[in-house]
Amino acid sequence: IVDPELTYTMPAKLCAHTGMDALTHCMEAYVSTCASMFTDANALHGIREIVEWLPKSYAGDHEARQHMHEAQCIAGIAFSSGLLGIVHSMAHPLGAVYDTPHGVANAIILPTVMEYNADCTGEKYREIARAMGVEGVDSMTQAEYRRAAIDAVKKLSKDVGIPEKLDALKEEDLPFLAESAYADACRPGNPRDTSVEEIKQLYLSLM
Repeated sequence: IVDPELTYTMPAKLCAHTGMDALTHCMEAYVSTCASMFTDANALHGIREIVEWLPKSYAGDHEARQHMHEAQCIAGIAFSSGLLGIVHSMAHPLGAVYDTPHGVANAIILPTVMEYNADCTGEKYREIARAMGVEGVDSMTQAEYRRAAIDAVKKLSKDVGIPEKLDALKEEDLPFLAESAYADACRPGNPRDTSVEEIKQLYLSLM
């Protein structure tokens, strides 16, 4: 679909869900084990576009919807080569088990996995924070710009009405969810090695 006018009648909630999914595509591609200078360029540009235009698209602005239409494509280019990580690995079984909208699952999981991955991302969160519009990143310590990047993602998610917790999660389902996420095709792209037990603990933190 190449005509952005087809997005003009999308409900605000759907704009939020798909926009946060695109942001997750950029974030995961940027820190992936398969990232390159080519995927990095698209991922960072996609983040900048989404931060600027998603809140306006959520509010119904037609120009913003066109920009988001393009940003989603840029995000797709980034992750089609850069691959993804365990945010998507964890989101996929949630859709299957609870019918959780994919963008909602990604948006809720993303900050938690960013914290989990932080020590394996070098200086990349500094550039994420910069792309998210955080000021003064060059004077921040590594711990500060990593926290700033995560907090900026949380704020954007809140601004477009995404809940903070996954209310549908049931503790008895966690073994199946964790095993499914570990077996997911996106998992090898994650910058930090993981395990079924660690993924289970990540799910627990979302309850």
